[in-house]
Amino acid sequence: MKLQARDLRWRPPHSGTARTIVEDVSLHVGEGELVGLIGPNGSGKSTVLRMIYRILRPTAGAVAVDGRDVWEISARENARLMAVLAQEQGGGVDAGGGFGGFSVCEMVSMGRTPHKSPFARDDRHDAGIVQSAMQRTGVLPMAERSFATLSGGEKQRVLMARALAQQAGLLVLDEPTNHLDVRYQFEIMNLIRSLGVTAIAALHELHIAAHYCDRLYLLENGRLAASGTPAEVLTEETIASVYGVRAAIRLHPRTGRPHIEFMPDDPV
Repeated sequence: MKLQARDLRWRPPHSGTARTIVEDVSLHVGEGELVGLIGPNGSGKSTVLRMIYRILRPTAGAVAVDGRDVWEISARENARLMAVLAQEQGGGVDAGGGFGGFSVCEMVSMGRTPHKSPFARDDRHDAGIVQSAMQRTGVLPMAERSFATLSGGEKQRVLMARALAQQAGLLVLDEPTNHLDVRYQFEIMNLIRSLGVTAIAALHELHIAAHYCDRLYLLENGRLAASGTPAEVLTEETIASVYGVRAAIRLHPRTGRPHIEFMPDDPV
């Protein structure tokens, strides 16, 4: 499955003099690639992803999955093509977003909805997929717990399990490692890589992006500042220019990937 976004632009509707949030952003994700979308806070990463997964209709430009415009197919059909792990606007992970009364197992089972007729109940096949998704994300032991009682990191893993249960060919991930400790950051990224599906992820941690992504798109103030392999994008000069911090970068001797050491200015 392939993703193509062309000349994306988004400006809040009826905004008067409000600034354009995203301007002239084009990107592509090839079959089986994991592509990272990086940039400082407020650079437009989440806005680009929301245009991809149909929460925001682009002011201009188009998004296509395997050549099909996502706005010209039904929401149900689109859900069979792409699974989404989204961040809530307020910074929580679906915190109270209408799911407080559901158990973990029920939350993960929602991933099967696009594959079922209305009001159809889960069958043995669905149950097996749901259990496997919970097992792979480490949430099976909490299957009967209320989603509302979980920590932010636990909720993140449950929502990842729901995305896996959807069995879509494209994953759209908005900071999938947010709220996770170091161990689970690596486990989630290893899981994403092991699936072999096409994926695009907005990532905050540059070391995660450098280690796991095939290619990167760097946003600055809603525009593309750089694109290419991690070694091409994550240079000392680019990090200083876009993030405003000094960094020393070398290739890791084992992985051959960029290893980033940030160097904060000395206190006065």
